[in-house]
Amino acid sequence: MSQQQASPNSATSSWRGVGASLCGTSHVSGGIPCQDAHYWQVSNGDVLVAAVADGAGSAELAEVGAEIASRSAVEAFCAKGKVSGDEKEIRASLNDALKEAQKAVQTEASARQVEVRQLATTLILVVATSEMVGAGQVGDGIAVVQDQDANIIGVTTPDSGEHVNETTFLNARRDLKHAQFKVWRGNPTNVAILSDGLQRLALQMPSGVPHNPFFAPLFKFVSNAPEPPQAQEQLEQFMGAPRITDNTTDDLTLVLFGRVS
Repeated sequence: MSQQQASPNSATSSWRGVGASLCGTSHVSGGIPCQDAHYWQVSNGDVLVAAVADGAGSAELAEVGAEIASRSAVEAFCAKGKVSGDEKEIRASLNDALKEAQKAVQTEASARQVEVRQLATTLILVVATSEMVGAGQVGDGIAVVQDQDANIIGVTTPDSGEHVNETTFLNARRDLKHAQFKVWRGNPTNVAILSDGLQRLALQMPSGVPHNPFFAPLFKFVSNAPEPPQAQEQLEQFMGAPRITDNTTDDLTLVLFGRVS
């Protein structure tokens, strides 16, 4: 039921993380695999780089595109090494990583001899340090940060496209002019990234701002979470509970991070 792609945190990491991607009830009943994916790394013990991707429901290889995009984006950003403190350079690095993910998806499509639209996926890429959170996003979903004063802030906003129930995708044959790049300055204590399957529960509509009663307990959970296998199991139980699945039939991805003092 869970599609898990995540790098374990090292003993010297400044970040504690847990994440899960669960197959939505409509996919389970239709025999469709989970088309969400997530991946993260902690670079140099302090720089968190994480991604969430949501494959398009209409794409035959959506789960492949999501997995490749999330992993490629994180690895491309981490390959750059040290994170610049300059906002313009952070945005440029995020843009470059999204481009590398786009190329990786297109390469996979060519290798499989299929059209790239068959691997269509959204993508959210987040980089976080002790002083900032930056994000690059194509499509829906959202990245959220909690600061040292317990304020919960949306770093990105869902892109629902031009029409209802539509969004933009990473691997469209065009540039990334529809991508959003944001840099939040502050001292993050927690970070969350989620796919659109959880948006109705996690966001206040129609404003699209984070719903504090949804995020606050989750941030408390990750800050006090047990070892990774048990923490992931508990997160999956939360995401698979009726109070969640009765309100959405889509695939669900939620990754949570707490900064270790």
